[in-house]
Amino acid sequence: MDENSEESLIFHLEALRETLLKCVISLCIGIPFTLYLAPYAFNLLVKIIAGANNITFNYFSPMEVFLIQLKTALVLDLIICFPYMAKKIWDFVLPALYENEKKFIKNTVILSTLLFILGAAFCIFVIMPVVVKFGLSFSAANINPMFGISNIINLTLMMAIAFGVMFQTPLVTVTLIKSDIISYETISNLRPYIIVIILILAAIFTPPDVVSQLMLGVPTYLLFEAGLLFAKINTKKENINE
Repeated sequence: MDENSEESLIFHLEALRETLLKCVISLCIGIPFTLYLAPYAFNLLVKIIAGANNITFNYFSPMEVFLIQLKTALVLDLIICFPYMAKKIWDFVLPALYENEKKFIKNTVILSTLLFILGAAFCIFVIMPVVVKFGLSFSAANINPMFGISNIINLTLMMAIAFGVMFQTPLVTVTLIKSDIISYETISNLRPYIIVIILILAAIFTPPDVVSQLMLGVPTYLLFEAGLLFAKINTKKENINE
């Protein structure tokens, strides 16, 4: 490796270190605020999940609720800092951009954040009450349901992040086609493989039961189709303008 290559590598490593440091600092700055919000967010989660099914949750150790609130604060911190962190990562990956490319990245970060929040909200307000109701359906004369607060909130936080990540599917699809990394025809022909990939990811991101996997997999595939349709319409408009 020549001297210029070594200097270039050192420069990029230094830039990467600075980017990661800024991301960590942003999380550290946000954590006191999210720690303050955590009890309110925790109570809201319990109200949404339990209220729809008219049940109560139980905790089994003195520190259990506090630790759950701490996890809630960390997830809130990640969500709040996500736009800033995404912007810094894009700035590192693509340091020299034209003005139209900078605008595209800015819009991508905004849309990505909105999709993440939409996915998490869909999970909390729609999916989790259904999951709990499904669990209640197994109760019988000699089988009484008892939900631990730690289990249900941990599941909710994990599922909310999973839905937020998987809801990025239409944005990824549109970006790949718009950037000419892959054509609309190619990705359209790959539908069977994409369905399998979505189901595999849904199995990884959710508990090992078919219901949760389908609840994540089906909306994700529908969002993929929505992104594909938008990309097709956008491509036709660009061809007409040319």
